[in-house]
Amino acid sequence: MFVYTKQYGLGAEEEDVFVRCVSILGNLADQLYYPCEHVAWAADAKILHVDSARWWTLSTSFWGLSLLLGVARSLWMVLKLRQRLRKPPEAFTSRLARGKRRTVETQICSEVLTLLSNLADLANAVHWLPPGVLWAGRSPQWLVGLLGTLSSLLSVYQAVQAGRQASATP
Repeated sequence: MFVYTKQYGLGAEEEDVFVRCVSILGNLADQLYYPCEHVAWAADAKILHVDSARWWTLSTSFWGLSLLLGVARSLWMVLKLRQRLRKPPEAFTSRLARGKRRTVETQICSEVLTLLSNLADLANAVHWLPPGVLWAGRSPQWLVGLLGTLSSLLSVYQAVQAGRQASATP
């Protein structure tokens, strides 16, 4: 994660300012999540003598924040890509333009899948927060498992699709 964040930097290659800001904040939340989770785990394993509950709450909060930012980014991207598709149909009549249209449609599909995955994970993140925060602790075990499985399957599907596209590109 650190390598990705370092490569992304301040998102200079990102054209959209909103996407850049949300991505940078998401990267920051991700970077803060990992050490908090490690401290919580170390406290549970009696390696560190601190209250693990606080660290679990903090790490889950960073996880939830990262997911919320991911949801906002995906929604924004879907809106922007749909705007691009609404351009006059003449813009997509040539063979090259139809290929660009298919590319935009594929990007929209990918963003929707990312959005669904993030929402499933966000529902689980809220479940693991302390009681009293939204629906924390109230989701039945089968729902927590279903949401986690759904998120994982969506991520695996996206990885397979990305691999297919990479191998199909000359």
